[in-house]
Amino acid sequence: MFFVEEYAYVLDYLPQGRSDDRSYKKTPILIAIGEDEFKLLELIPKNNAIFSVGDRIYIGSNLEMRTKILSVKRRISYKDLTSAAMNELPFILETLVNQQESKYIGFFNTAQPINTRLHSLELLPGLGNKTMWSIIEERKKKPFESFKDLTERVKTVHNPQKMIVGRIIQELEERFEKYKMFVSK
Repeated sequence: MFFVEEYAYVLDYLPQGRSDDRSYKKTPILIAIGEDEFKLLELIPKNNAIFSVGDRIYIGSNLEMRTKILSVKRRISYKDLTSAAMNELPFILETLVNQQESKYIGFFNTAQPINTRLHSLELLPGLGNKTMWSIIEERKKKPFESFKDLTERVKTVHNPQKMIVGRIIQELEERFEKYKMFVSK
C-alpha cells in the first residue's frame, strides 16, 4: 500500500494494541491523521518511543528520518477510530487548518459551482445560499487575504476554520462521499 503522507498527527496511543485484536502478542498502535491528505492511519511505533496526543511525527519513505515509527500498518476509516481519537480529531484539524491558512483562504477565493444547483462553498456546514453569494461578491472586489479578512468582509461567516473542519470530518465519516474537497479518496 502506498501512502503519500510525510507527516501525521497522533490522535490516540494504544500501548496494548486494539482490544479486539485476538493475536497472541499484541502490538502497540498509534492512531493518526495525515497532515496533507487527512488519511486516517494505524501506525506501529518503535520500541521505547514516547508519544503524546497531538505530536507531529514523520511517517514518510525516508527510513532514517523515522525516529519513532516502525511502519504504517494500514489506512483506517472513521468508524475504526477510538472514542478518544474522535474527540481529539476536531482540535488537531483546526490546528492544521490554521497552519495552512493560505491554502484554505484560497479555497474561499477560488471555489466554483459543482453543477447548476450546487456550489462547492455550500458544502461547508453552516454556509447557506445567501452567505455563498456574499462571499462570491466580496471576492470579486478583492481576494480574501486571511480568515480575519473573510469574517470582517462577510458578516455572516463567523468561524471559517470550524466550517472547514466540519467539512473534513464529514468527508472522513463518509469515505465514499461524492464531493471530496479536502480529504484524499
